[in-house]
Amino acid sequence: MLPGWQAELDALDDAGLRELVRARGNIPGHVAVIMDGNGRWAKRRHLPRVAGHRAGRHAVRRTVTACGELGIKVLSLYTFSQENWKRPAAEVRALWAFLEETIAAERDELAARRVRLICTGDLAAIPVQARDALARAVDSLAANDGLVLNLAVAYGGRQEIVRAAARIARLAREGRLEPQRVSEADVRAGLWSPDLPDPDLVIRTSGESRLSNFLLWQSAYAEIHVTAVLWPDFGVRDLLMAVADYQGRDRRFGDVRAGTDAEADRTPISDASDASRWKRLLKVHP
Repeated sequence: MLPGWQAELDALDDAGLRELVRARGNIPGHVAVIMDGNGRWAKRRHLPRVAGHRAGRHAVRRTVTACGELGIKVLSLYTFSQENWKRPAAEVRALWAFLEETIAAERDELAARRVRLICTGDLAAIPVQARDALARAVDSLAANDGLVLNLAVAYGGRQEIVRAAARIARLAREGRLEPQRVSEADVRAGLWSPDLPDPDLVIRTSGESRLSNFLLWQSAYAEIHVTAVLWPDFGVRDLLMAVADYQGRDRRFGDVRAGTDAEADRTPISDASDASRWKRLLKVHP
């Protein structure tokens, strides 16, 4: 985000920021969030880690509501990763119990907001009670036509790609797919939620600058916004700032003709194959 644009945003109150974001248009269709910082939030307050997870529930509610109001179509939340299984057993049990509790408490509110719930990940690996609670919620909200809330549970991006590769290998062994004809569409078909659009914007809280095995295939061209705010403190303004940041990005997908870089825009298409010219521009010496 350009410094001047950042200063302009900082000067606005929440209502003004919301109005500006809506006026600019270009709202991301799919926002994915790596909800990080619950443990640090609790530690700073001398509370047990589980208190941070409980506080994070309020941030989820705020984010779901704000995304629906902005017209965002899909919100993916990194709820429980494959790596989370390595945490102390007591914390893992508490996380699943808390997920059950949250789903039960929030289901009516989700229904009122026309939110449709789906789950992405290795659902067979999670405790039966939690799996049943999720299944009941998914079924009860299936007819809704508003925001799609995608909970990534027992999820891992590498594991998902391995799963897709195994499916392709099986189809090839059965003679149903020729290896030389494998396409990106074949890989996508093996993902846990193949019909979901790729995320346009990935938000990472707590200041860490990594994807942490989240939506690796799908995030190939996503814009990434990192904020130092810990997840329990993440509010509507933080979401609006992330969307405003996204709106200020130049999304070219590798095509210089689609961008606004000054030098690229001044480069005639006919000159694109002039290697000596590009060497001068990029200051590449033989």
